[in-house]
Amino acid sequence: MRHGDKVNNLSRTKAHRAALLSNLSCQLITHKRIVTTLAKAKALRVYVEPLITKGKDNTTHQRRVVFSYLQDKEAVTELFSTIAEKIAGRPGGYTRIIKLGTRRGDNAETAMIELVDFNDVYGKGKGEAKTATKKTRRAGSKKKAEGDTEAASGEVKAAE
Repeated sequence: MRHGDKVNNLSRTKAHRAALLSNLSCQLITHKRIVTTLAKAKALRVYVEPLITKGKDNTTHQRRVVFSYLQDKEAVTELFSTIAEKIAGRPGGYTRIIKLGTRRGDNAETAMIELVDFNDVYGKGKGEAKTATKKTRRAGSKKKAEGDTEAASGEVKAAE
């Protein structure tokens, strides 16, 4: 039975795994996106998202809690200033994992993990432009229907 065994150990001891995830978190917060293996990216998402949630509440206690995980003053400052401003309205889901294929040397699956609000490609500007130019298959019949109503209103005006 594997009750309570949901943690991906990444073939490391607890101390080594904690150090690895701490370093990856600091790099993610600093650079906003990093490339790593898929297994590490999935483990990092579980590790860093609660820390980002704590970053929304800028109190001394929350700063100390996050610092106990990260051990990097610059990363903590970045999290509570720049990142906290951008993610203030987001209820969760701060990271995105994009699979990149396999690594050439050892055939390991690689992935890019990034902070969602710091990506320009999937930004809000593109989504708004997409909705403005939305086309449907019914566009022709809609215009025809509008023409019919205009013709009907013309008939009503003529009757008056």
